[in-house]
Amino acid sequence: MDGRLKNKKLEKRARRGTPIAQVAALPYRRTADGDDEILLLTSRQTGRFILPKGWPMKGRQDCEAAAQEAGEEAGVVGTLHEQSVGSFHYWKRLKDTFVPVTVEVYPLYVQQELDEWKEWKYRKRGWLKPHQAALLVDEPELAALLESIAPELACF
Repeated sequence: MDGRLKNKKLEKRARRGTPIAQVAALPYRRTADGDDEILLLTSRQTGRFILPKGWPMKGRQDCEAAAQEAGEEAGVVGTLHEQSVGSFHYWKRLKDTFVPVTVEVYPLYVQQELDEWKEWKYRKRGWLKPHQAALLVDEPELAALLESIAPELACF
């Protein structure tokens, strides 16, 4: 991102300190050994580990927008869960300031990984056990969510 929000109205709200909303997918899979793994990818700008996330989309449910972001950013397709498993907060960096963002997280059971996808040249991705993923993300609330979700993945 070039340091600006796509929607001027949204950017104005954010600059006033009103938290803005994003949606994220929590891509996961079950290994042959029965272990659950979570897919993290690198951000385009800083290379830190993140979940695929983006803005809510007009005319689409938030969970559908999250699944689309997973396809575009991480190259994964699967079964979407319509119920959020939680949320986390972070500060989004804009060109000259930071704005508060609340992210709702939707599980996505991955059934296909694409070799090439929209952003494949700009990102790396990796499968990790939930506790490993929690150690790699920068956002404390996301780390706590990843730790707490581990036992629940088997129930989805």
